[in-house]
Amino acid sequence: MTYRLIGDSCTDLDENLKKDENIKIVPLTLEIGDYQVIDDEKFDQKDFIKRMAESKIGPKSACPSPDAFKEALECDTDMAFIVTLSEHLSGSYQSAEIGKKLYEEEYEKKDILVLSSRSASAGQYRLMLELDKLCKEGLSFEEISKRMIKLRDEMKTYFVLESLDTLRKNGRLSAVSAFIASALNIKPVMGAVDGVIVKKDQQRGMQKALVKMVELAISEAGENTSEKIVCITHINNEERGESVAKLFRDSNKFKDVKVVNGAGVATLYAGDGGIVLAIG
Repeated sequence: MTYRLIGDSCTDLDENLKKDENIKIVPLTLEIGDYQVIDDEKFDQKDFIKRMAESKIGPKSACPSPDAFKEALECDTDMAFIVTLSEHLSGSYQSAEIGKKLYEEEYEKKDILVLSSRSASAGQYRLMLELDKLCKEGLSFEEISKRMIKLRDEMKTYFVLESLDTLRKNGRLSAVSAFIASALNIKPVMGAVDGVIVKKDQQRGMQKALVKMVELAISEAGENTSEKIVCITHINNEERGESVAKLFRDSNKFKDVKVVNGAGVATLYAGDGGIVLAIG
């Protein structure tokens, strides 16, 4: 069966997936005050990080329009799968659902699954990897959908940020809390439960926080991990991403460990040096 895989631009991809003609990314728009940029293949990560650091205004993102998702579905395939940011973090999922309805109203119906990742970044990457694999194996739409929902529901997501400045600028963290965390070099270890961000631990110093994140991720991955894949997104810090990957590889518990640099949306929210990972 022919297929198309669609992700919003928080779906971080490796180089092989970026070259796959069956995959299409629908970009979000990133904003810092009056400055706007489309999160597509022309996104300049280093320039955007510099602009974020220099701005007193918190960066924001605007989700794609329903028409953008509808256009992505306008292809001659038997089935299509859309992976979006968690509906608790963005309107991207709702926009994709409306885009699907718009497509079905205008064209002959085909099988379409809109899947909230209940995650972001590395979690979306993990889901896209699995979709690519299952579609290439030639499984039916129903079987792929069943497996993907199961993977999504069982997948675990974690992240550690170098700086809480973006959260402070966006009003999601008080200035006092951000100052105390910065002054004491406290790094929260965060996770996601059903797509909602939760604090799982905290450590003093980035390296200790990353080690704790890996320890938590391994302990919560369960006993049957031999077929699970670890996906890691780093933000402009390949060395840090690879050091986290090494901790997972040294555990000899997982089928594979993959590392990618984040695109624009991940850069906006995770910030320079941030690490996001997903296991499933």
